Amino acid sequence: EPFSTVPFAPDPDFVDRPEILAWVRDKCAGPGARAALVGLGGVGKSQLAIQYAHRVRDATPPTYVFWVHASTRARFEEAYRGLADRLELPRRLDPKADVLRLVSNWLCDEINGQWTMVVDNVDDVETFFLSRRREQDGTVESSPASLAAYLPQSRNGSILITSRSRDAAARLAGGYHNIREVLAMDKSQGLQLLRNKLPAVSHEEGAAVDLLRTLDCMPLAITQAAAYINRRARMTIAGYVDEFRANDKRRESLLNQDVGDLRRDESASNSVVTTWQMSFERIRQERPSAAELLSLMSFFNLQGIPEKTLRRHNRTAARVGASDNEGEASHTFDEDLDTLHAYSLVTMTTTTADNKMWEMHALVQFCTRVWLSSFSESERWKGEFLELMAQEFPSGEYENWAKCQQLLPHAEPLYDTEPASEQLLKAWAQVLTNAAWYLWMKGSYQTAQAVATKAVTARERVLRLNNNQTLTSVTVLALVLRDQGKYEEAEKLNRRALEGCEKELGVHHPDTLTSLSNLASVLQYQGKNEEAEKLTRRALEGYEKELGVHHLNTLTSVYCLAHLLHTMKRYAEAAQLY
Repeated sequence: EPFSTVPFAPDPDFVDRPEILAWVRDKCAGPGARAALVGLGGVGKSQLAIQYAHRVRDATPPTYVFWVHASTRARFEEAYRGLADRLELPRRLDPKADVLRLVSNWLCDEINGQWTMVVDNVDDVETFFLSRRREQDGTVESSPASLAAYLPQSRNGSILITSRSRDAAARLAGGYHNIREVLAMDKSQGLQLLRNKLPAVSHEEGAAVDLLRTLDCMPLAITQAAAYINRRARMTIAGYVDEFRANDKRRESLLNQDVGDLRRDESASNSVVTTWQMSFERIRQERPSAAELLSLMSFFNLQGIPEKTLRRHNRTAARVGASDNEGEASHTFDEDLDTLHAYSLVTMTTTTADNKMWEMHALVQFCTRVWLSSFSESERWKGEFLELMAQEFPSGEYENWAKCQQLLPHAEPLYDTEPASEQLLKAWAQVLTNAAWYLWMKGSYQTAQAVATKAVTARERVLRLNNNQTLTSVTVLALVLRDQGKYEEAEKLNRRALEGCEKELGVHHPDTLTSLSNLASVLQYQGKNEEAEKLTRRALEGYEKELGVHHLNTLTSVYCLAHLLHTMKRYAEAAQLY
């Protein structure tokens, strides 16, 4: 009689995702049908497959339901040998028999009736589609037969595949149109799962919602948290959230908890960190450049990661690697990003040609950093990210506002992470100076002052006091102080900037003339109009000579002088300038 080899009982805590299960049912309804569920490890693919398998068995008892673990070739072969024994296939005990072929032939024979097979954890393409390598002597290395050949396209059977890899799943399922991505749960589903695991949720509804937000509504993370709370009599949901947010070390410890789960394969970890690090390691083995891209992206803000900025890093790395083929570097980058997307580690959120944006789950990003720390690569990629921000974050001039706004969320975490090396300290000061400039222009004076102060201190440490870059940071800080009414401090810094520019650049350099104008402005705010007038006229004369009478800086200087004369009630002179 038909039987089931599903090794897991139905889960009493299972939360239905009707749209996904309906899609699987419809896809697997036709003769020889194949479908695949893809997504992050721990997102619930196998749990959905278990539920589907039991529903098939309950709805159509004459249908065989087979479960095949496919994380490795050995596990696949073991599952097929088990099927051969259950089916009592002739010759299965013959040492020379091809047991995989015996099972495949049985599946192909329509006389044996209807069957459904779940092929679970198909993460490695090469497990099913072995590639042949040519040796140095020209011979082709022999490989065992492809496992894909033992999954028959039989009219009396259907196959459901689960995989972390979109590409592996698509190859086995017969195309991308036969795969369905399983995303994190929505809020209502996450709450239901938490209620099923934690009876006391009704007393902490607000904390429960906070927990789901913290865990990105990932089923494995929710189950892991619930098990931890259940084991500790005095632990509350709110207490768990507080512990999780306390610091990175505590968060890593909580995510590393390996709780038992009767409905997960014994070879699969129940720890979120370990589960995802398996994907990271596979990517690093299959495509190291994609793993490097993931490493870099883990230091960006979760949302709004600009593809253009990532490409900039890729081009820089290609030049360092002595590659003169920019087209090849661009193709490599596209393949890397596609790989990360195929593993559901990143998601595209904006798709306009000139403004492609990507995002990551918070837990994926955190676990990536933990993974990097495990082989001492975290500091390297933190430095790569900082140097990229130094190259990409522009000055706060109006024409740069759109890009500044785009990059500011990614630069903000850098404010409080002063690097140790001199090279990175220079990059850090560059980011902070331009960020403070933009913040000043947008009116965020308090933050701008704090950031600009750090930039000045850093540049004074690694550069000369009168270095042009140091003076730029000093000027930004002076402007921020001026617009907060801190005129004496601003005047002191403006005089320092002017003196430094005159010494380093000369009295007629445009930066020197700008310093003159800035000092004149802060003097005017203090009512020191005579000195302000003298400096403004000097700046105007310099601009006319160096930049021409129609240059924007020249015209701005004309306006400043007119406004100053108007303030001094010298209306006739002011009118001539207006």
